[in-house]
Amino acid sequence: MAVIALLAFTGLSGTLSEAQAKKKSGSSRHAIFKQGYKPGTVIVSFGDRKLYYISKAKRVIVYPIGIPRKGFEWKGTTHVSWKTKNPRWTPTKRMREENPDLPEYVEGGTKANPLGVRALYLGKSEYRIHGTNVPWTIGKARSSGCIRMHNAHVIDLYNRVKAKASVVITWKKFSKRSRVASRKKSRSKRSKLRSRKQKARKQRKRRASSRRKKKHSS
Repeated sequence: MAVIALLAFTGLSGTLSEAQAKKKSGSSRHAIFKQGYKPGTVIVSFGDRKLYYISKAKRVIVYPIGIPRKGFEWKGTTHVSWKTKNPRWTPTKRMREENPDLPEYVEGGTKANPLGVRALYLGKSEYRIHGTNVPWTIGKARSSGCIRMHNAHVIDLYNRVKAKASVVITWKKFSKRSRVASRKKSRSKRSKLRSRKQKARKQRKRRASSRRKKKHSS
C-alpha cells in the first residue's frame, strides 16, 4: 500500500542485516498437506492468509502472509521468474498516482525498503513474494497485489524455492481452522434463515387466526 510504504520510508533509516531480519518474525510450522501438489510448489492462499511450500509429498511448511487490499485482489497460476537478495524498490505507476510524494526508488538492503531482504518475482507481472519493513501488516489485507512475509520467513523460503517453481495463487482455504470457521459461519446463516422462516410462519398463523375470529364475530 502506497501510504504505508511512504510511512515506512520516512520513518526508518540505516541498513538491515540478516540477523536483524530474523528477530520478531513469528513462526513458520510444518504440517500435513493432502492436496496432491508436487514438491517444490508454492501455494499462496489469500483465504487462509498463509503461504504453503510443499517440501515433500504431503508435507508443507506454513508461513503467515500479508495479502492484497480491496481492489488489488487476484488469483491464478504462475511461476518464480527470478529471485533477488536485498531488492531495490520502485513504486508502480498506480502507487505514484495515489501518492505523488513517494520516492522514485529505494535502494535495497535498507530499513526503508518496503520489499525487505528478499524478493521472488512472479511471472512477467509486477507482483512479488517479498519481505517487509512493516511486519505488523502480516495477516492483514494491506498490499498493492504483492505477498508480504516476515523477513526471516522470506529468507527461509528464498533458500528453498527454485527459479521456475510453480506458484498457485488462490482464495481457496486449506487450513482446517479456516474451514471450521467457514462451516460455523454457514451453519449460523442457515440457523438464522430457519429462525426467520419459523417467525414468518408464526406470524402467518396469527394473522389467519385473527381473520377467522373476526369472521365468526361478524
